[in-house]
This record gives sequence, C-alpha cells and structure tokens, in this order.
Amino acid sequence: MPKVLRIINRLNLGGPTYNAAYLSKYISDDFETLLVAGMKDESEASSAYIVDNLGLNPRYIKNMYREINPIKDYRAYKELVQIIQEFQPDIVHTHAAKAGAIGRLAAHNCGVPIILHTFHGHVFHSYFSQLKTRIFLEIERFLARKSTKIIAISNIQKQELCEQFKVAPCEKFEVVPLGFDLERFQINHPERRIAFRKKYELHEEDLVIGIIGRLVPIKNHHLLIQAFAEAQAKTQKNLKLIIIGDGELREELERFSNSLNLKISNSTAVKSDILFTSWITDIESALPGLDIVALSSFNEGTPVSLIEAQAANVPIISTRVGGIEDIVIDGETAVLSENNNLSEFSNKLFDLVENDSLRRKMKIKGFRHVHEKYSYTTLCSNMSILYTSLYQEKSIKAKN
Repeated sequence: MPKVLRIINRLNLGGPTYNAAYLSKYISDDFETLLVAGMKDESEASSAYIVDNLGLNPRYIKNMYREINPIKDYRAYKELVQIIQEFQPDIVHTHAAKAGAIGRLAAHNCGVPIILHTFHGHVFHSYFSQLKTRIFLEIERFLARKSTKIIAISNIQKQELCEQFKVAPCEKFEVVPLGFDLERFQINHPERRIAFRKKYELHEEDLVIGIIGRLVPIKNHHLLIQAFAEAQAKTQKNLKLIIIGDGELREELERFSNSLNLKISNSTAVKSDILFTSWITDIESALPGLDIVALSSFNEGTPVSLIEAQAANVPIISTRVGGIEDIVIDGETAVLSENNNLSEFSNKLFDLVENDSLRRKMKIKGFRHVHEKYSYTTLCSNMSILYTSLYQEKSIKAKN
C-alpha cells in the first residue's frame, strides 16, 4: 500500500486545513496517510477541531511557523527528515508556502520518489514587497524543479503560476479544486437564522452584511467599512455590518469605524452599526443570519468564505482578485468590483442592498453552483486518481 505523508503549514481556519484534513480522512483506502502540521500564529483561530471531528491524529512540528525564522526552520527541517525516515513515504504532498519549502527539501534530500505541492494562494502580488516577492519567486522556481507535480486549485491560478510567473512549465501543473462538506450548510437554515439573530440582538428587518476572515492588511477591511458607511447613508433600510474574525488590525479597524461616526460593539447589534464578533468556529450556524457576504481583499487564492456563502445561499459582493472568478458567477451568485475601487464597490454594495429580487435569485443559484465543483468527494477522487497515476508511473520506471 503506497504511503502518503501530508504536510501543512498550520491548522488555522481556511482552505488548506480543510483540504489537508478531508484528503487525510477520505482519500481512497488504497493509501496510508500521515498528516503533519506546523503551529498556528497566536492571532489566528485554531481549526484543530476540524481534524479532531474527523478522528485524525496529526503529528505536530513544534518549530514550523508561518514566519521565517532560520533557527526554527532548520529545526523543523530536521524534524521532518526524521519523520520521513521513520514513515518511509512513497508520496510527500505539501500544502502552502512554508510546508512546501521545508517539506519538499526534506523529501528531496531523503529520496522520496513522488513530491507534490499545492499552492493555496496567489502569493506573488499584494502580499510582500517587490524584493521579497522576487526572492520567494526564485525559491519557488528552485523547489518546483524538485517537485514531481505542482497542484493549482483553479485554472486562473495555474495560468498565473506557469505563464505569468513562470514557476514551472505548464505541463508540470495539475488543477485540483478544493473540496468541502457543503451539505452541512443546508441543514436547519431557518432555525439557525433565528438563533444567530437572537444571539446578537438583530431584528429580522435588519439587512446584515458580513465579512469573514483574518483582520490583516491583505483583507482590506477599510474598503468595506467605507463602502458600508456610504451605503448606510443612502439607503432607507436598516443596515448592519458584522465582522467575523480577529487579527492584528482589530483595534485600528475599530478606530477607523469610529472616525466614520459608526457605532461599534463586540456583543450586540442594538444601537450599533458594526459588530466585531471575533472568530465563530461553527460558521454554518452564522451564515444563515447574514443577508450578504462581502470580501474586499487586495488578493485571494480560493477564499473558503465565498464557497461557504454560496453553499448557504447567501449573496456575495467581492473585489475581482485572485481566484475569485473561478468560484463565483458574476451577476448570478455574486457582484464583483475592481480591486480597491471605493466608488465602484460602494455603488455595487448599495445596488445589491436595494435590489431584493437580485438577492433572491443569487440565493437560489449559490448552492447549485458550488455543490458539485467543491465537494470533498470530488476532491478525494481527483487526488486519488493523480496519486495512483504517478505511483504506477514511478513503479514502471523502477522496474525498467
């Protein structure tokens, strides 16, 4: 039975964790899998409950963190070498940048036959300075030469990586979309809406806009808060904004909201315009309480929040960045605006707030659109086919 060692940066809320967890749990019984994870940052919500609920027991690398630290990174490398020597995998599959760098080096130096890496974000613009980006790009090109295949999670991402940034030749890439358990977003929808609104003292007539994610610069919450303030000033409807998540910009965003004369709260929507809830782990219980899900990022890979919003029949407004256009249908499940364009984003948000008919149509189309493409069963089937093909190919070459 082929052995797969799966390595992920850290178990934080997001697509990489779901991807690695579902693959580790539900990949074909033809493979034996060991999941290895680094440590999350203090400001990030833990998603260890995802692997716990699936009955997985990952092995943790205590020195592997997202940030670059030469001493800890070397120790993490040594830990991974030890695990590889113990487990003797036929396939090492890394997820996201840090795990991809340390894991692929360790796998290559240990002579692992098949080395795969999944890119989970559009990492070469908007995240780092130009100098850092050039350095990271050269590192990724080097690591690509050590890889058997590179997995992109969307066609847009593949095109960007092989044609624009020339990380590797296009034939080295495979496209395997993310996969999730989306059925859970259809359960007890009316009851969940009532419970969520009761918890935060929201009225049914309130039109609630929500954004889900880390409070960090790349997410550009300032754009959404400004657009919300402008839409609120123009509409007759009772608008509320709920910011779900936490991070380094929490206090700054609260001050920015106050500077726009928006009242904020951390616990109740009564007499407040914006509610900062921090992280909500059972997001399937929160989404039914929202009327619109927003995303205002400078850049994204395949944002889980928008897949989940469609699965829960919630209309979307988003900036047109990264892999967004691969996961929504502009005008049918989402309204898209150009990157960091306040005037356009504000006007489109206002139009979506005012257009009840359009929001109803988007609700109907959302689940249907994402259910087949982003099911975890499809993910596991596609990855199993890829693993089997590569393993058989290597076995034939070894015999010859």
